[in-house]
Amino acid sequence: VRGMEGIIRQARSAQPKMDIVVTYFVNPGMLKDLQSGTMPVPMAAHEAVLKKYAISTIFLAREVADRIEQGTLTWKKFGGTHPGPAGNAIAAEMIGNLLQGAWSKPAGQAAKDHPMPGAVIDQGSYFNGVFLSPAGSENADWKWQVPNWKEISGGFRGTFAGMKLLCAEFPERETSVQFKGRALGAYVLAGPDAGIVEVSMNGGPWKKVDLYHRHSRGLHY
Repeated sequence: VRGMEGIIRQARSAQPKMDIVVTYFVNPGMLKDLQSGTMPVPMAAHEAVLKKYAISTIFLAREVADRIEQGTLTWKKFGGTHPGPAGNAIAAEMIGNLLQGAWSKPAGQAAKDHPMPGAVIDQGSYFNGVFLSPAGSENADWKWQVPNWKEISGGFRGTFAGMKLLCAEFPERETSVQFKGRALGAYVLAGPDAGIVEVSMNGGPWKKVDLYHRHSRGLHY
């Protein structure tokens, strides 16, 4: 709820005429829930936000579950969590149907601003969230630079090619982040070179966060 409401409220505040369409993709756990008649928790949370903000939805996940139940589609043919051509074709068809249905109506006057609900669903929603540059946390031990990927084992996705990251070469080196707000999140890169980050906020107890997990052995992402 906090993430979805934060995105929508920020987007509509910046561009009140912005139209938004949300597509529900699906993974095996969500598919199992839908096939048993249960709404997956993330989708249920997002639905509460989308209804409040009158956002159009493409329920691709439900369509996939129904077609598999009818025997006209298999999970393998759909392409899995990251759909293949057949799965993307279904999504494109559903989005096309929604748009054609909307465009079949008279255009009328110039687009009006979408109404913005006065109250938020969750006061903790990230509608005031901002990105902080890692450059502000650079010091003698932590450098904001492009890693030398040739000397680091494991591959990395092209998304990060040429991008600066806040990096430390040795353990037990500290850096700090100055911010004002309810929460701070870190966009981290997990992979073969990942370590364990220890975090303390406002002088509180230190907590460990292990960046290495089951997908980390051969890929940074």
